Order: sequence, then structure tokens, then C-alpha cells
Amino acid sequence: MTDNDKPRADGAQDQEVKEELKGVPKEFLEGDDLPEGEGFDDFDEGVDHDAIAASSEISGLKAQVGTLEQEVLYAKAEAQNVRRRAEKDIQDARNYAATGFARDILSVWDNLSRAVEAIPDSLREDDKMKGLVTGIEATQRELEKVFKQHGITRVAAVGLPLDPNQHQAMIEIPSNDAEAGTVVQEMQSGWMIKDRLLRPAMVGVAKKPD
Repeated sequence: MTDNDKPRADGAQDQEVKEELKGVPKEFLEGDDLPEGEGFDDFDEGVDHDAIAASSEISGLKAQVGTLEQEVLYAKAEAQNVRRRAEKDIQDARNYAATGFARDILSVWDNLSRAVEAIPDSLREDDKMKGLVTGIEATQRELEKVFKQHGITRVAAVGLPLDPNQHQAMIEIPSNDAEAGTVVQEMQSGWMIKDRLLRPAMVGVAKKPD
């Protein structure tokens, strides 16, 4: 019997199996191929599993922190937008609080303006009527002053090109003196409140004669 045919000690066989399987991935090894009493941990000598687990946990926590930071930034931006919108709404409410009242009072202005324009020169010179005329004109000026205090201003019209954002064309008037599309007559005054149109001016627009 040669040395190769002699039975080997169990310890020597186990060591030889270890050497043969060294470097083989665990998933390719079956438990039956391992020496009795040996497990996968015997092939991981020198590997710090706690450190690997801790590193993996830290990576996960960093990812969570990054996600939370983004969510916080989005929340801050949204809160800022909400605050700005609220401030704008409050400012608009202050600026345009008189809009409804102003529209209603414009009819008073229209009637007062017609009354002033209808006063003939003879009444203006009449001593008995002069005080009445002066009072009506003073009322008109006072109303204009109140409008101005609340940011209500008259829309310029006559002599300007038609602006659809401020003027409403009612008729076309043949004219040799004005360019086509120019406002040559104002039938009803237009008004703005701050930077918003309160009422468009109703106007007549020049056109080239036929």
C-alpha cells in the first residue's frame, strides 16, 4: 500500500477541503460539501461583518437625511409662496376695496358732468344763477378730488390711438384731419382704479372718408 492509498486523518481532509473551496462564493456551496461542524462563517475569516452592517446602515440614513432635506426645502418654498400670495391678496383688498362703490358713484359723476356741460353761458353770467353754477362746479371738482385720493383716475381718450384695453369704440366717424383709428369723440368717460380698468371710455373713432 502506497502513501497515497493510506486513509487520511479527518483533520487533514477537512483542511484540504477548505483549501479547495477557498475563494468559492458561498451561494455556490452546499452544506453537504462542507466538513462536519463547519459553516460559511469559516470562510469569512478576516471580514468585519459588524463594520459592513454599520456602513450599510449609515448609507441608508444618509439617503433618508438627503430626502428629508429636500422635503424641508420644498416646504419652505411653498410656505414662502403662500405668504407672498397672502400679502398680495391683502394688498389687493386694500387697493381695490372701493371698486364696487366707485363703479356705482360713476353714474353720479356722469349726471353731474352733463349738468355742468348743459349750463348755458347766459346762466353763468346771471347774478341770480351764478351761485348755483359755482356750487355745481365745486361739487364736480370735489368729487374728482375724492376719486384721486382713492386712486381713481380718468382714462385719456380724445386724440389718442384706440386702445382696446381702455377704450370701447361705439362709432366710426369719417375724418380728413385725424388718422384712422384715432379717438375723435368721447361719449362716456373711462376710469381706472390703480392699475385696473374700472370702466372703458366709450368713444368715436376716426376713419378715412369714403
